[in-house]
Amino acid sequence: MSKWTRTHTFVAGMVLILATNTVALLGVVYNRGEAESTLKLTERELHLPYGWGLDQENSGITLELKWRTLWRQSRIVILGAACWLDKTKLMALGFDVSIPEDTPHGRMYYDKLLPKEVLLVLEFDGSAYGSSLARMKRYMQEEEALLKSNPGKKEFVDRAKNAKQAFYQEQRINSRLFVIDAGLDAASLRARYSDRHRYAIVRGQIKPGLDEINHKPKLTAYIDGISISQINVPAVYRQIFEPLQQSARTNRYDAAVSPYKVTVAFGKRLEPWITEATGSK
Repeated sequence: MSKWTRTHTFVAGMVLILATNTVALLGVVYNRGEAESTLKLTERELHLPYGWGLDQENSGITLELKWRTLWRQSRIVILGAACWLDKTKLMALGFDVSIPEDTPHGRMYYDKLLPKEVLLVLEFDGSAYGSSLARMKRYMQEEEALLKSNPGKKEFVDRAKNAKQAFYQEQRINSRLFVIDAGLDAASLRARYSDRHRYAIVRGQIKPGLDEINHKPKLTAYIDGISISQINVPAVYRQIFEPLQQSARTNRYDAAVSPYKVTVAFGKRLEPWITEATGSK
């Protein structure tokens, strides 16, 4: 029997690395066949990650998908909370939610439930965004009406100002990309959301939990994240995003950010990549 040497170890390591890279490359090629869906997004839905450009050693550029959800109340923002994520939906997603939540055992059970990977439906500039915009408009109108009933009072002046700013933010700045549904079968979801230029199906995680409503525990759930939320920018489009380095350093994304448009394709493995990007003229 031949003796195992450092050379053998080196060769085995190189073979393993080559095999791993080959598998990864084949996965990319398979994913980037015919696109499953294509969304044309803007700087509102795709941000340079906060702090990008501070690390001079990192020459790559990525854009981060900014998604939102509709909650029961427009003025309360709970990251990942969605009004459609109820008990029935959780059951359909394979969660055991048979244990009453208003018991000590129920509290412990739901607190310990782990997130589960499911398929999520992303909707761009559709009914969910329309509902959010309408909510903010009503909020602004309500505060303006209160100001008319209380002219000159600082509290109501400030409230009306804040509501107007919130409506402007919703109109011009906030992301129009919403997670609107979840499921376990891509074909079933695509049958329900057939427009491949408005709806994308991605992988993500859902986490059940408990909220206190009227001093009682209420079963709810949150979207814990999208499996792939950062997208590499191809070198050919790098010049569009390099001038935005200073904006990224300020940790702000407001009306001062230069506009850009990015076409994102989602492949057979539901993984995104950029097919086109244009900056402001």
